[in-house]
Amino acid sequence: MAFIDKLNQLEAARIKLAEMESSITAERTSALANLPAEFGYPDLNSFIRALKAAQRSRGGRRKGGKKAAGKSGRRTRAKITDETRAQVRSMVQDGKTGSEIAAALRISLPTVQNIKKALGLVKARGASAS
Repeated sequence: MAFIDKLNQLEAARIKLAEMESSITAERTSALANLPAEFGYPDLNSFIRALKAAQRSRGGRRKGGKKAAGKSGRRTRAKITDETRAQVRSMVQDGKTGSEIAAALRISLPTVQNIKKALGLVKARGASAS
């Protein structure tokens, strides 16, 4: 009998949970609908405009808006010259790692790898020494 009692309690708890979720949804909807009036706005559109203005004044960016002056978060593309390639070759021959080369020449590690590959300075992947 204890098992059936537990099942009944579980079902009652599920029903109560569904009722609570429904009640919360209704309260939230009502509260959201009343927000413009609570803040003194005559309609939803003027309230939304005010929210957007407040967000912009806080430093938020609009979608498609201009970025802040200064850093854009991306580096400028490095110009790879024959001199850069020669420096990479020299540094590889001196035993420098790809990361060390990238930092010294201020180019990305994938660029270093691409230069090494083009110069034939890397072994093919999975090549076995026979």
